[in-house]
Amino acid sequence: MASRARSRSIVIGLALARMALSALTLRRRRPPVTPKRILIAHHLLLGDTIMLTPLLAKCRARWPDADIVMTCPVAYAGLYSARPYGVRALAYDPRDASTLAPVLAERPIDLALLPGDNRLSWLARAAGARWIVAFDGDTPPHKNWPIDELRPYPDAPMAWGDLVAGLIDGPAPAPYQPGDWGGAPPASRFGLPPRPYVVLHVGASSPLKRWPPQRWRRLGKRLGDAGYSVALSAGPGEAALLDQVDHRGLWMRFSGTLSIPELWYLLAGAELVVCPDTGVAHLARLTGVPTVALFGPGSALLSGPGEFWRKSPFAAVTIPDFPCRDQTVTMKRNVAWVRRCERFTGDGPGQCLAPLCMQALTDDMVLHAAAAQLGTSATA
Repeated sequence: MASRARSRSIVIGLALARMALSALTLRRRRPPVTPKRILIAHHLLLGDTIMLTPLLAKCRARWPDADIVMTCPVAYAGLYSARPYGVRALAYDPRDASTLAPVLAERPIDLALLPGDNRLSWLARAAGARWIVAFDGDTPPHKNWPIDELRPYPDAPMAWGDLVAGLIDGPAPAPYQPGDWGGAPPASRFGLPPRPYVVLHVGASSPLKRWPPQRWRRLGKRLGDAGYSVALSAGPGEAALLDQVDHRGLWMRFSGTLSIPELWYLLAGAELVVCPDTGVAHLARLTGVPTVALFGPGSALLSGPGEFWRKSPFAAVTIPDFPCRDQTVTMKRNVAWVRRCERFTGDGPGQCLAPLCMQALTDDMVLHAAAAQLGTSATA
């Protein structure tokens, strides 16, 4: 807590000083025509971080000679070691003052882009950003004070990755190809399942995104009967979920012990990945592995491939108009066309008693999607 307060005080103090100096000199701020250094500032979850890739690609296409740097949660920084699209990732945690100095050392910055929380506008101004662009609609208002240009969310429904690329003008980036990433991140070697294998990632950040254990068990059996080794995966602290799925210990397990680069290797070697709508689905998309994602409370449109990942082997299993997927908020902004649910489990007002939207995804729906991705009818 002390480190977070220290980091915040440094950021706000520097930002206010730079804003005051700009006011004293009566210098008119203008958007850069050809920025030499660009900062993309965020502190998002894994899936949201990966969904920024269209923005990285678009920046590189528009400004091929620019030095582009992106703040990134510490746990994900290794994913960007190959510098996809020539972007440098800076490990940053607003709760850890020791990660602040490398960001501030990037000044001067010609253009700062804020795809998520606008509170990072203060960090961008502290780092000497000359022009800051963000999306409108974030609250409270003080988050927006350092921002020079607020852009509205689009009126037309689209994937969030395509939407974020709208922070800058210009044509849409070329569709993603796995080679665009520049290579796999370095990782410690570990034992992989016997090939050919499939990965069933059963964990999720919310209990409302979890598919019933017995359905994972039946899916694994069908894939095993079709000749595939089955590997179960879950996040840190979710080992009990694997026990519920595989109580007889028949399959290889990875219970939250892998780093993000190691998880890349596990997914990249698979014939198929099946998972809920989580960061793993987006990580699998980067590697090019065929993926089936189960969407319950999440939006298959908002978190889907959109235009940028349209060539990726991906299938979304969802009930398109599930009645209680009716919330219109994303990234703390009210967007009329968004249909998602961020309720929590519990018996209080407005909470969800059971993940009916996940339970509505039947064995046959997932099996058929898996068979299509594998190019076989053996599992259906």
